[in-house]
Amino acid sequence: MKQVITTERIPIKLWLGKIEEGALQQARNLANLPFAFRHVARMPDAHEGFGMPIGGVLATTGVIIPNAVGVDIGCGMCAAKTSLQEINIKTIKGIMSDIRKLIPLGFNHHKKPQDISLMPSAAGIIPGAIVDQEFESARAQIGTLGGGNHFIEIQKGSDGHIWIMVHSGSRNIGKRVADHYNRIARKLNEKWHAAVDLSANLAFLPVDTDEAKQYLNEMMYCIEFAFSSRKLMMAKIESVFSDHCGSEFRELEFINIAHNYAAPENHFGHNVYVHRKGATRARKGETGIIPGSQGTRSYIVTGKGNPDSFNSCSHGAGRIMGRKEAQRTLDLKSQIALLDKQGIVHAIRTTRDLDEAPGAYKNIDEVMKNQEDLVDVQVELNPLAVIKG
Repeated sequence: MKQVITTERIPIKLWLGKIEEGALQQARNLANLPFAFRHVARMPDAHEGFGMPIGGVLATTGVIIPNAVGVDIGCGMCAAKTSLQEINIKTIKGIMSDIRKLIPLGFNHHKKPQDISLMPSAAGIIPGAIVDQEFESARAQIGTLGGGNHFIEIQKGSDGHIWIMVHSGSRNIGKRVADHYNRIARKLNEKWHAAVDLSANLAFLPVDTDEAKQYLNEMMYCIEFAFSSRKLMMAKIESVFSDHCGSEFRELEFINIAHNYAAPENHFGHNVYVHRKGATRARKGETGIIPGSQGTRSYIVTGKGNPDSFNSCSHGAGRIMGRKEAQRTLDLKSQIALLDKQGIVHAIRTTRDLDEAPGAYKNIDEVMKNQEDLVDVQVELNPLAVIKG
């Protein structure tokens, strides 16, 4: 931990030395919520979000806050360790080309709905709920990457093996669920004259209400959908590897984590709901994934179970500038040269792509140093090729 702020109702514990004013104000808003528990935790990748900062961890008593989970419910990472120990650039380019043919990127969906067996069971979802409304549309979105900072990456591990990593979320179904229940929470908070400033975008639902129970059911569905989507993409990617590498290719290990969700947990002897928005659970001995930016190392880690972070760690490097700012200020040629120098097959072609350039992100080495009390590094992963959404 780098610093503690004690000027609010409860402390704010930060695993970074400097935090932008917008994200700091959002942390203050969280710390002054009447139901915020013990302290607020800010991970080393923290930056401003909507309502709650990205890289934030908040425990609450008796309530759930949809915006403290965010719109990409269940967004997370999966990583697969393969039997391959070497792969040449020609093979990599062929693999990446075939992946692009199989996995829709950005706003693109499958042309036909995927087999219903690939979808999580909607048992327990009430008729007419958002998941029920979006189910058929989601069948065309499962196994698609999405946009923004979502990616598919081929990496060389410090353990000598080739790894595959996928970062993706719950597509439109997660956003619809998040927006719907945030609207309900705002209306109820207004009706109750709740002592929460709605301009902070932290409207809440008491956990014993039907609305909260429905949100939690639909949130869990979106988490399962996002995981199923990553598994489907990984299966297709591995089929491409098998086509190009033959019997030499096998999956040796598979890891999955989510970093946008809320869960009932026990901390400091109390039952609470822990909201992680752009933060990864890191219980003692738990395996996790912390990706860097395009062009920098990623990490397979083991959690240390630090109680002060509510058993959490960062979900990545974290942005140092917004997307539009990156497109305006970063130099296209120098960012491309940085990646080309490392021999990375990358996704930067035009100024539009600069929002995901390495220069738009924090230094991952500093981020990892700031959370040495949260995780131990097991494997360092150097990028070989990346596809961005």
